[in-house]
Amino acid sequence: QLQLVESGGGLVQPGGSLRLSCVASRWTLETYAIGWFRQAPGKEREGVSCASVSDGVTYWADSVKGRFTISRDNAKNTVYLQMTSLKPEDTAVYYCAANPRRTCLSQNPAEYHYWGQGTHVTVSS
Repeated sequence: QLQLVESGGGLVQPGGSLRLSCVASRWTLETYAIGWFRQAPGKEREGVSCASVSDGVTYWADSVKGRFTISRDNAKNTVYLQMTSLKPEDTAVYYCAANPRRTCLSQNPAEYHYWGQGTHVTVSS
């Protein structure tokens, strides 16, 4: 069974940057679409971005377009989310998740079978 572990979260000032990592173990990431989701306190889980098996990328959240970049390194079994120009509204727990359907057509969390434990991102001065 695929296991995912996120890292890279932390406290950053507005305008700062962070790079989140999602490392897979026990199976290869190559056959999964990998999505990044986030959940802010008191809010529903939101799809942020996704990298498909064919290296296509999708940014579901309009608010992150131009600021976040998703990438995958299959050799390292890792997907990254580079976040720049961070804003207080980016504060959330960020999760990566794997979809065996291989594409990013859906951001329905129910279609993502494997989830990491999440990493906290706090953007505050």
